[in-house]
Amino acid sequence: MEIDHVGYLVKKLEKAKEEFLALGYVEEGECVYDPIRDIDILFLKNGAYRIELVAPRNQQSVVWDTAKKLGNTPYHICYLCDDIEETAEQMREKRFTPASDILPAVACGDRRVCFLYHREIGIIELLERE
Repeated sequence: MEIDHVGYLVKKLEKAKEEFLALGYVEEGECVYDPIRDIDILFLKNGAYRIELVAPRNQQSVVWDTAKKLGNTPYHICYLCDDIEETAEQMREKRFTPASDILPAVACGDRRVCFLYHREIGIIELLERE
């Protein structure tokens, strides 16, 4: 599978963005609000390396508890896939546990995503190709 980006959990998106810009990253578009997950998202790029800043809006956000526990940190790697249902099933056979349903992601042009967890790897995201 091809890596699309690394998800970077941040408590304050604007402050984190400024620090990444100072490191040579550039913005890819504008900040997007994802109402399904109750998060703000901003993609940044530095050469071929792409990150997704993810900030919870409030306590109902899917990442609120993780942000509270871990603070600002990389927390998932996103992989592109052609058939998300088939790939998710293959990952389950490799002992990945679904951490979310397959749902559209507004920040990715409403392409479908899902998150899975493996105790030896952590969280991965699957993103369906366009």
